Amino acid sequence: MSLRPRHVALLLTFLALLVPASALAAPEDAFTRALARGPVYAALAALVGGLAVSLTPCVYPMVAVTVSVFGAKQAKNRSEGVLLSLAFVLGICGMFVPMGVAAGMTGSFFSAVLQNRWVVVGIAGVFLLMAASMFGAFELTLPSSLNNKLAEMGGIGKKGAFVLGLVCGLIAAPCTGPVLTGILAWIASTQSAGLGALAMGAFSLGLGAPFFVVGAFAVQLPKSGHWMVHVKSGLGIVLVVVALYFLNNSFGFANRWVSSSVPFLAGALVAVAVGLLLGAVHREFGEPGVGVKAAKGAGIALVSAGALAALLGFIKPAEALAWEKKDIEGALARAATDKRPLIVDFTAAWCGACKELDKQTFSERRVGQELGRFVAVKVDATNNDDPQVEALLARYKVVGLPTVVLFDSRGKEAVRFNDFVPPDEFLKSAQMVD
Repeated sequence: MSLRPRHVALLLTFLALLVPASALAAPEDAFTRALARGPVYAALAALVGGLAVSLTPCVYPMVAVTVSVFGAKQAKNRSEGVLLSLAFVLGICGMFVPMGVAAGMTGSFFSAVLQNRWVVVGIAGVFLLMAASMFGAFELTLPSSLNNKLAEMGGIGKKGAFVLGLVCGLIAAPCTGPVLTGILAWIASTQSAGLGALAMGAFSLGLGAPFFVVGAFAVQLPKSGHWMVHVKSGLGIVLVVVALYFLNNSFGFANRWVSSSVPFLAGALVAVAVGLLLGAVHREFGEPGVGVKAAKGAGIALVSAGALAALLGFIKPAEALAWEKKDIEGALARAATDKRPLIVDFTAAWCGACKELDKQTFSERRVGQELGRFVAVKVDATNNDDPQVEALLARYKVVGLPTVVLFDSRGKEAVRFNDFVPPDEFLKSAQMVD
């Protein structure tokens, strides 16, 4: 049985919900650590995002026209069509890859900004506003005169195809903007220019895939239709989930009821399935009838809540250490009185490397056994407006997160870490603290 465009749209929705969730699950601050796992998830998420954007009403209808403009349809042979199409895709890469590099290079600034929870509220608000546009609340469009000028740039030939690829992102801005903003925000949280270049390169390949296929192989794509609106709805749901994820990182409204148990994750996936059946993707707010609108709204809410719950449950680390989180001053006093070594872990919900420390290092059995002789204190610095948190940050001279400080039994600082540390390296350092 052949896949219809509507089926493709639903499949892309599932991928768009699952793949970015995996990428967001463990954003890492060090690119060397990200090489182990991050680039695969990042590139796949960005590739799916770019492909999904290419199937929206802002981009898909102009594929055939654009291919004609840079001359692939008039190519004398297959190899010439391939080269012209490749030049166009490289132009798209030339447009977006520098954005990824810049986002990665300014990642430390972005992480510092995210320490202010009201900045996060603003970012989440932008995501929700863009999601509303995807659901049809309003249209984001460039002036027609600007669109025409951009389309006239380039011309026939490899150089012209490259230039046209450069401006393709601007022409497609109404649909690339929401997805692009989310990917750039995630890249900035990794603080890695290399990972930024990789992710945006993958996004460019996804966006340029239909252009390349049509230009290089003269493939006839399915006709534009209502199925493209389904793709927009799927992207809108992804934006809602990302907004809720950022808000939870700052306010922790979902952490208390999230579980990594199989029944909880199964329930979250059931909520997603029910939401899709209600019409989160295939129904439209513009259709007549109050029931349709209510069903779509309820479907969006169920899919968004279920996807967020599944994401948070999947990434929730198991704690091997009995961290003191409430009576911090009491724990500090106990370490001094009992002459025991002390470990103080400064963390935050938005800190990717902090989560990786919990998931990979502190949960490792040997590390947990070694730190059993320590008094373990975890300071949640998500809300840096808290006077107690401010005092502890100043007391221990914390200038960025993550920060893990190990003190010996005499109260003297022995080791300080300001980035992710693998279990073996951390264990060696902890064993040297008396």
